[in-house]
Amino acid sequence: MALKLFNLPKLTYQYLLPRLYLPLNSLSSLTQNPTTSADDPHVPAIFNIITSSPSSDSMIKSLDSSQIPFSNDLLDQVLRLVRFRRANPIRTLEFFDYIHKKKGFIHTQYSYDTMLDILGRSRRFEEIWRVLKEMHHKDPAFVTPKTVAIVLGLIANGCSVRQTVESFKKLKKLCINFDVLYFNTLLRTLCQKKSMSDARNAFHSLKHDFKPNVNTFNILLSGWKSIEEAELLFQEMLDSEIKPDLVSYNCLIDVYCKNYRLDKARKMFEEMREQEIKPDVRSYTSLIGGLGSMGEPDEARAVLKEMRELGCNPDVAAYNAAIRNFCIAKRLGDAFGLMDEMSQVGLEPNVTTFNLFFRCFYYVNDMRNASSLYKRMRDVLGCLPNTQSCEFLIRLCRKHGDVGFGLELWEDMVLNCFGSLTLVSDVLIDLLCDEGRLDEAEKCLFQVVEKGQRPSNVSVKRIRVLMELAQRHESLHKLHEAMSTFEYGRVENNGLSC
Repeated sequence: MALKLFNLPKLTYQYLLPRLYLPLNSLSSLTQNPTTSADDPHVPAIFNIITSSPSSDSMIKSLDSSQIPFSNDLLDQVLRLVRFRRANPIRTLEFFDYIHKKKGFIHTQYSYDTMLDILGRSRRFEEIWRVLKEMHHKDPAFVTPKTVAIVLGLIANGCSVRQTVESFKKLKKLCINFDVLYFNTLLRTLCQKKSMSDARNAFHSLKHDFKPNVNTFNILLSGWKSIEEAELLFQEMLDSEIKPDLVSYNCLIDVYCKNYRLDKARKMFEEMREQEIKPDVRSYTSLIGGLGSMGEPDEARAVLKEMRELGCNPDVAAYNAAIRNFCIAKRLGDAFGLMDEMSQVGLEPNVTTFNLFFRCFYYVNDMRNASSLYKRMRDVLGCLPNTQSCEFLIRLCRKHGDVGFGLELWEDMVLNCFGSLTLVSDVLIDLLCDEGRLDEAEKCLFQVVEKGQRPSNVSVKRIRVLMELAQRHESLHKLHEAMSTFEYGRVENNGLSC
């Protein structure tokens, strides 16, 4: 079903659309926001004991009197909620230790990893090392490459490259088979958290202690934006008698396409065929993005046809790259045509597809088409927006003073649990306060808290001032109580060294 556009204005704003290449992904699934709903009814009670107890003794006394039967699943749910709400890390560690001392209770590797993540977010490095040693003492196999990835990522966030590398060396004593898997983890962390030059320097200083493999080089290749650096690394890979694989070639093709060297990218395709390595969807997606950057959206669309002829069916990411090209060229009709073509070949547009259009509508200030597309996205295709979608839409509402659609979007977010309530509420509360709708602004803020997310200080201060002016003493007390649950919401810097 084609989307009907309402008097689409000419796109005159030279906006920047994001490249659709995949970033380096974290090894740790722990960094993802968990669901705030708990299956076990005891979770809220335990969380309240942890956050409200003034001391360790009072917490233990409350836990003992609660007579709650503890299990690994219950512990994991509590830890996930603590991490999400950024509650007191030290009190949580005391709870963790309390559970550990119970007869017959054994912590799992997942519980340890989650506890490390909680401590790292508050830069409690001394406690991190204590927990790591406890893990090693219990079972050396507990300290896995995933554990090391979590710890190094947390350390790299708050410490220097030197301290991160020194911590990596220190971890050797706690790991069994400290091999290239751990070395690759360090390089991936430096690529993500620091810079490619830092990762390169660490590679050259430590490579003789390990035996680099194809994944080692691919991690570095995937991060370089410079053709010269990528080619030097690729040559070193060949000199080390390590045969490049599909990922290696895709990384190099990506670098060439991002730097407008499509001639070199085409040569890589030829070399891959000579090496009997078949290009995959990502290979062609990089080429499609490169053609779009060169102002060749029609040629990029032709690549989709070429892919099918070669037996490599385009996926959603490939179509998104082609759609992006037409959005850059201000040819939304062709872009929507490709989205309809996706449905015809059995592919459903995803949230990235819609965000390309929302971005266009945002920059030309087109509220009508943006709201129409949102309703199609939600009602016809059943695709939930993400934070980026919601930000484009709520900012359009702010520009147009459209409280009705803003509240409709907000209720969808609260009901279906998508997007960042904190970021969107900032704009919505601003709009509601300007319109004199304090009741709805107040409701919005408390919904953020109820969902376990922390409202921004700007929104809280504005609501508090308006409550004081309106002499809403009961609401002020409720606000104070709600915000007290986020007492430990900010990352602490307690002066401990790494």
